[in-house]
Amino acid sequence: MREIILDTETTGLSPQEGHRIVEIGAVELFNHIPTGKTYHVYLDPERDMPKEAEAVHGLSATFLKGKPKFAEVADEFLTFIEDSLLVIHNASFDMNFINYELLTSGKKQIDPGRVVDTLQMARRKHPMAQNSLDALCKRYGVDLSKRTLHGALLDSELLAEVYLELLGGRQTAFGLATPEPKRQRHIVAATGPVSKTRPAPLPSRLTVEEMERHAALVKDLGEKCLWIAES
Repeated sequence: MREIILDTETTGLSPQEGHRIVEIGAVELFNHIPTGKTYHVYLDPERDMPKEAEAVHGLSATFLKGKPKFAEVADEFLTFIEDSLLVIHNASFDMNFINYELLTSGKKQIDPGRVVDTLQMARRKHPMAQNSLDALCKRYGVDLSKRTLHGALLDSELLAEVYLELLGGRQTAFGLATPEPKRQRHIVAATGPVSKTRPAPLPSRLTVEEMERHAALVKDLGEKCLWIAES
């Protein structure tokens, strides 16, 4: 199964207010294991960069000027993700931007049904806890030393590790050892209860004296004794 861990950086919070994507990062997983194949691109938003947004990701309008427009990379982006499941943290935010950019580029929008939101996964698994990407990395011991600012590719790589933890632990995905084959058990069906009769009964271990004392004890119990009545 192929999955794409995806993240974007933008100039703001809403494309409907004129904001644009400025960076896309994606990591390929196959059967929950990173393959090493990634997709990364910076984009020219064709507008200014608000200071608040630049403080988050560090991308200035000067740096982005001359980078490709989204419409110019739309085909290669769609080729990379193919029809794979998309795994995104706070997916509604990124998908709002991606589908807006695809729409304005004359491309078919992505069905939300093929998107997994790790924020929703984390909220179900850790209700009432902090579930930002940073918080999840700290909870699961994912190394954050390289993350001084938000970056689409780095955040995708971090999210890939967090996603595997949300699924049940990295040992599940990275357990590459071939399991020992189960030994075949040969079971013989029986048509009824199976019993065996000894060819010769075992001799009693009781002495004659012990048997006489036991018979006398039973006689002393009387006829109304429960033991005698049910025998």
